[in-house]
Amino acid sequence: MKMTMHIDEDLLERVMKWTGAASKTEAVALALKEMDRKARLAEIGKTGLGLSRAELMEAVDPSYDLMALRLAETPGALPPPVTPPGPVDYRKVLKRRKK
Repeated sequence: MKMTMHIDEDLLERVMKWTGAASKTEAVALALKEMDRKARLAEIGKTGLGLSRAELMEAVDPSYDLMALRLAETPGALPPPVTPPGPVDYRKVLKRRKK
């Protein structure tokens, strides 16, 4: 669909940089898909997954004991933090999801 819109140029340039989008159209499409994804996740958070308490209980391994895992951790034994690689190429992410 072709349309005329007023879009903040600096914001659009940042979105293109962060996503690796090759065109303004692609950047807008990626931004819209991301907003749609966030809205759907928020809706799931509000309404739940539609599972009963019993179904949720069955979804978790009964031997999973979070407190035991926390107590077993050795203080200071965490690995060093990982530095993010840089901007995410959402085109590649979307292609992997489609497969």
